[in-house]
Amino acid sequence: MIDPRPVLFVIGILIAGLGAAMLLPMAADLTQGNDNWAAFAICGFLTMVSGAGMVLGCREARRPGLSIQQTFLLTTLTWVILPVFAGLPLMAGAPGASFTDAYFEAVSGLTTTGSTVLVGLEALPAGAQLWRGLLQWMGGIGIIVVAIAFLPSMKVGGMQYFRSEGFDTMGKILPRAAEIAGSVFWVYLLFTFVCMIAYEAVGMSFFDAIVHAMTTISTGGFANYDASFGVFQGRPEYVASVFMLLASLPFVRYVQIVAGTARPLMRDPQVRAFLGIVVALVGVVTAYRMISLGDAPEPAFREALFNITSIISGTGFASVDYMQWGTFPVALFFFIGLLGGCTGSTCCSIKIFRFQIALSAVRSQIRMIHSPHGVFVPRYDGRPVPRDVIDSVMAFFVLFGFTLAALAVVLGLLGLNTITAVSGAATALANVGPGLGTVIGPAGNFATLDAPVKWVLAAAMLIGRLEIFAVYVLFTARFWRD
Repeated sequence: MIDPRPVLFVIGILIAGLGAAMLLPMAADLTQGNDNWAAFAICGFLTMVSGAGMVLGCREARRPGLSIQQTFLLTTLTWVILPVFAGLPLMAGAPGASFTDAYFEAVSGLTTTGSTVLVGLEALPAGAQLWRGLLQWMGGIGIIVVAIAFLPSMKVGGMQYFRSEGFDTMGKILPRAAEIAGSVFWVYLLFTFVCMIAYEAVGMSFFDAIVHAMTTISTGGFANYDASFGVFQGRPEYVASVFMLLASLPFVRYVQIVAGTARPLMRDPQVRAFLGIVVALVGVVTAYRMISLGDAPEPAFREALFNITSIISGTGFASVDYMQWGTFPVALFFFIGLLGGCTGSTCCSIKIFRFQIALSAVRSQIRMIHSPHGVFVPRYDGRPVPRDVIDSVMAFFVLFGFTLAALAVVLGLLGLNTITAVSGAATALANVGPGLGTVIGPAGNFATLDAPVKWVLAAAMLIGRLEIFAVYVLFTARFWRD
């Protein structure tokens, strides 16, 4: 039987930290003389007390490391429980959301999905706007740590391949996670600060620059305005594109640069493939808009660069309604949302490395068909890919497809039209943010959806953010027996 107390001990620490973070939006509201500060003060106190209670109640069972079962449990429960507390200020204060809406918004924030059920964002108090940004910022660094320290040991979706990167955490997951978090945190903080300065330099207010820097570096996509990034068209789009691209690359490579070597970043096949895909897509869409729509070169390039980078990175900002560009870009945007960035980044979705390994395996299989007696080994970054990694990656693709189809069917049964159901399932599972169509497209949001639909989408966001297997394994009888 799995002992849950070490897991709850860690979750208690995280809950207490979440409560402490509520002091920042409280201070923002106090500074502006807004009564909404009381909601953050009360909710912050209750959250810290709840977290401290869990820590004290489970302190005798704490361990320097976790078993693999406890690691799965911790990874999933953290993302399920924290949104309950994170949504409290949105219920107790502005905007006075229902529990369903508050939980959806908090899940979307912490998973860095960026889908929102709130309207009138520009009218929200500064504390609520800052809290949404903070949720994504904390979720961004949290998923980096999970991707580097936890998922490789859990062998989720081929992530075990990256244990060779010097982050072998088996048997010592918690100490290694803390060490990795410390290394990544300073890089993450530096990027956020530089992004904020850059936003200010191109005309954003200090407050908007802070919030949007946090939601850019986390590739989250929450904005302070209903029009998303449409309020900041022009030079801010270029700044955002640069930092979304930087946040889409493996943060461990930045740590290595700080340590004195940039070669791993330059040689990383994920990085080369991801940047190459972005360049190709931007070129194609820019040419399409200039030729088919007659758009001027600069806005065509700028808007293509920004919106493609936003979707492929899973950020979900929108500067224009790209649904108006025609059927070709819309179909393209749907599929590039399923690509994602590099593993070890704040990005979401399937991830580039899985496509690379799958293509290598397919190439080897085709060669075997042509030459049955030959020996063809799939390779990644010049190294043979172990059989268990290939099997895990292929299983991930299959389960991702089945999950996407099941979610779309369920959403259709709940009354959504085909475009909204399919794109809603895809954007939630891939943690992208906006879907397609007039309801949840780049010009809409998720506010008008029924409560059951929001719960399904919230569950999909959690499943997708945790790489699917980390959640599904909890529903197997063998997991609890062993």
